[in-house]
Amino acid sequence: MKTFDSLTEREILALAISLEEEDARVYEDFANGIEANYPEQAAKFREMRQDEDRHRHRLLELYKARFGEHVPLIRRQDVRGFVNRRSVWLGRPLRLKTVQRTAESMETETRRFYLAAAPRTKDTSIRQLLGDLAEEESGHIQMAEKIARTGASTNEKAQAKRLFLLQVVQPGLAGLMDGSVSTLAPLFAAAFATHSSSSTFLVGLAASIGAGISMGFAEALTDDGSLTGRGRPWTRGFVCGSMTALGGLGHTMPFLIPDVRLATYIAVGVVLVELSVISWVRHRFMDTPLVSALLQVMLGGALVFLAGILIGKS
Repeated sequence: MKTFDSLTEREILALAISLEEEDARVYEDFANGIEANYPEQAAKFREMRQDEDRHRHRLLELYKARFGEHVPLIRRQDVRGFVNRRSVWLGRPLRLKTVQRTAESMETETRRFYLAAAPRTKDTSIRQLLGDLAEEESGHIQMAEKIARTGASTNEKAQAKRLFLLQVVQPGLAGLMDGSVSTLAPLFAAAFATHSSSSTFLVGLAASIGAGISMGFAEALTDDGSLTGRGRPWTRGFVCGSMTALGGLGHTMPFLIPDVRLATYIAVGVVLVELSVISWVRHRFMDTPLVSALLQVMLGGALVFLAGILIGKS
C-alpha cells in the first residue's frame, strides 16, 4: 500500500475516478437492494448515483486533458487511510438503517479525501475541481443525513410490516404453536403414567428442546428466502426454534414442583395462557377473527391434551 502523501497529481486524479466509480456502483446496489421494500429511498440513492457519475465524467475529462487516455487502476485498498468496506452483495438482504449509515460514512470519507488532496496539487484546474467536488460531497452528506431522518411512507410501512410478518411473526407463531401444542401429549402422558414430577419434567424438557431443534432446522432448510422474500433462513430458523422450545418449556417448568397434582393444575393454567397468546397473535398479525382463532387453537390443544391423558392412563 502507498501512503497518501506519496501520490502524484496523476495518481490522485486516477484514485478520485476510481472512488467515484465505486461509490456510484455501491449506490446502485443500495437502490436495487431496498427498492422492493423502500422505493422512495431507493430513488434518492439513484439520484446520488447519478451525481457520482457526473463527478467521474468531470474527473475523466480533466485527466485526459492533462495526462492522456490511459487511466491507471488505483483503488482505495491500494492507499493507506481508507476504511475497508464490506461488499454490498455479502450483506443481503439489505437493512435500511445499515444502508443509510453506510452512505453517510462514504460521503464523509470522500469529502475528506478531496479536502486533503486539493492543497497537494499545484495545477490550478485540478485544485479547483477537487475543491468543487469537496463542496458537492458536502451536499451529499446532507442528503444522506436527510435519508436517515426521512420516515417511511405509507407504502414502505406496509412493506416493512409484511416483511416483519414473513420473517419474524410467521416462523415465531409456527414455533410457538408447535411447541405449545405438540409437547402437551408426551408431557401429560408422562404425568399421568409416572405420577412423578421429576420424570415428567425430564420428558417435557427433552420434548421441548428436541422440538425446538427440529423446527429450527426445518424452517431454515426449507426456504432460503431468495424467491419468497422471507429473509435470512437461519434467522427465521432461530426464531422458529426458540419459540418452539419456549412454548414447550412454559408448561414444563411447573413440574419442578414436587407435588405432581399441583404441578399438573398449574401446567394446565399455563397451557391456557399460551393458547390464548397464540390466538391473540393470530388475531393481531394474521387478521384472523379473535373468536375463530380461539376456537381453532383451543380445539387443537384440547385434542392433543386429551390424547396425552388417555395414553398416560392406558
